[in-house]
Amino acid sequence: MISRTEYLNKLISFKDKDLIKVITGIRRCGKSTLLKIYSDYLKSIGVKDNQIVFINFENFENSNLSNPVELHRYIESKTASKQMHYILLDEVQLVKDFERVVNSLNLRKNIDLYITGSNAFFLSGELATLLSGRYIAIEMMPLSFKEYYFAVGNDDENYIKHYEDYLHHSSFPYAVELGHDIEKINDYLSAIINTVILKDVVIRKKITEVSALERLLKFVFDNIGSITSTKKIADSMTSSGHKISVPTVESYLSALQDSYIIYKAVRMDVKGKEYLKANDKYYGADIGIRYHLLGDKRKDYGAILENIVFLELTRRGYKIFVGRIGNLEIDFIASRRGVITYYQVAYTVKDDKTFEREITPLRKIKDNYEKYIITFDTGNPSNDNGIKTINIFDFLFGK
Repeated sequence: MISRTEYLNKLISFKDKDLIKVITGIRRCGKSTLLKIYSDYLKSIGVKDNQIVFINFENFENSNLSNPVELHRYIESKTASKQMHYILLDEVQLVKDFERVVNSLNLRKNIDLYITGSNAFFLSGELATLLSGRYIAIEMMPLSFKEYYFAVGNDDENYIKHYEDYLHHSSFPYAVELGHDIEKINDYLSAIINTVILKDVVIRKKITEVSALERLLKFVFDNIGSITSTKKIADSMTSSGHKISVPTVESYLSALQDSYIIYKAVRMDVKGKEYLKANDKYYGADIGIRYHLLGDKRKDYGAILENIVFLELTRRGYKIFVGRIGNLEIDFIASRRGVITYYQVAYTVKDDKTFEREITPLRKIKDNYEKYIITFDTGNPSNDNGIKTINIFDFLFGK
């Protein structure tokens, strides 16, 4: 079992606070495991077994509790004493009218409530309305490179080999246990993709053209880091013989984002600090999925590196935009707690022309926020009038 320390520490920091802890994230990213680890933590500090109620609604043994009345009655029977009880509800969206159950339980002073769900949509509906200001959302992701590196038991510094394994063997936690068996890993990723598409998108959106949705998912993973628009996507798919409308593309993209299998970065004008309405970038939740969908032919090392940096910044809690200054592009404007950091990402900047191409947009920014170029190039970090060039592994390990 991989210890997800950062997420565990977040739960610990909110223990006994009058807030519902809502853990979201793509299926199989480790939400259920996190609840188990947290349950073990509670026991390690003296919380007794009868103070913990852990229900996984994907387990058929708990199917009777998918009825909201039965669930509420069951939890009430387990929390009759005045001592604090810790209620851990895994995949709670499988319960009909779960929002009202959660809201009712939250009124109890002796209940500390934790819930998980695999779709962002369940936070944008009635639950958000009922619990306005009374919950904290924790978005969980598959393993970071740093987590993966230590999970496979490596203490050497052959980062490049492990990075390649990380990309090809997937960042989903259970994939680590499958070792280097590509066939099993592909079967596992196929199951994840099918589950996400069927349960989180097709059923919820009542989609009948499943093949169109699958082609769109492939298109997005094939074009990670490329500036595009819904019209360009619709035109491209239609020209390849698969007619699809712009509204359909918009609807499908929204559903795929809600399922956390893809992410969108909108564009921002650096000088005016205004959002640009068209031409966004999309990134995938896991590069292993990209290899599974597209095969090994599309290397695109620069685009993949950009995807990895995007995921890491997201994992660190940044809100990310694609920057534009004049007619030049900045890969990422990362904002967190009012502080901005600018990033350019390039596989290598050893060539002078490439270096100038990457650094020129950063030089045109006149504020005093930090600016970085992240690259695979090794050697000591460089500094060009405050613009730092750093190695990807120094970035991923937070050095």
